[in-house]
Amino acid sequence: MNHALPTLHDIEAAAQVVYRAFAPTPQYRWATLSARLGTDCWVKHENHTPVGAFKLRGGLTYFERLAATGALPREVISATRGNHGQSIGWAARAHGVPCTIVVPHGNSAEKNSAMRALGVNLIEHGDDFQASREHAIALAEVRGAHMVPSFHPDLLRGVSTYWWEFFRAVPQLDVVYVPIGQGSGACSAIAAKLALRHPVRIVGVVSAHATTYADSLAAGRVVEAPVSTELADGMACRIADDAALHILQPHLHRLVQVSDSEVADAMRALFADTHNVAEGAGAASFAAAWQERGSLQGKVVGTTLSGGNVDSRVMAAVLGGAA
Repeated sequence: MNHALPTLHDIEAAAQVVYRAFAPTPQYRWATLSARLGTDCWVKHENHTPVGAFKLRGGLTYFERLAATGALPREVISATRGNHGQSIGWAARAHGVPCTIVVPHGNSAEKNSAMRALGVNLIEHGDDFQASREHAIALAEVRGAHMVPSFHPDLLRGVSTYWWEFFRAVPQLDVVYVPIGQGSGACSAIAAKLALRHPVRIVGVVSAHATTYADSLAAGRVVEAPVSTELADGMACRIADDAALHILQPHLHRLVQVSDSEVADAMRALFADTHNVAEGAGAASFAAAWQERGSLQGKVVGTTLSGGNVDSRVMAAVLGGAA
């Protein structure tokens, strides 16, 4: 895959595609959250997109490119833990393309319902995302369908718009914390930073219970790692993407690992201080900032509530202290 990142022109053009579906999402300096962290803390609210997560931006630009090149397929297939699937389902419906999404058994019931509501044909297969992904690839080959990957330059163009919005709105940012699932969010943050020549430092965040990116970045090659996170399903990846690694390796300032208990604490803090609901991966950014709060004093910190799609029962358990 081409490792070239979207340019400023690419991102600005992508923004026009995204804004046909929804307006720029807000970013706020929350006073209570800043008081808790002990320094200025901004939150980029990607939970305010029409599917409750940042992924929709990438789905919109991916399908726009297919349409522009006359390559709209008769069917698309992909795999997800939920937010990527909603993105592809939304964009496929908008272009009149049938969409099948493969999810692992035990996937979020409410994410599954949201995908079905978008007209997605949902298939449950495998015990984790990687097993679902491999099944989706095989299914696409058998059916002659187009397999939409989780990481691709045309996805990055769209996702980069959210960091472009954030860096332009808050030019004084010193550091941002970016959760890593398959890498599109973090690589897009790097793209926007470079395109705008912004001095912000980008810190990657992975689940301590899904360490393929931490292990792979340390080794300089893809290293498979077991997944045991029960809360950060959006970061539950067993095998890192090689193309993403090539982008992340030279540009990430550092990497932070957060445990499920730290993520649960961050979900509670975000709810108490902003009254926004964060899914596990969506709270990982603040969890990492909280972990490093001792070294952040005097800095302007950017966090992202990258998704709010958490099942009601899970959120109830977290707020009740049972998670």
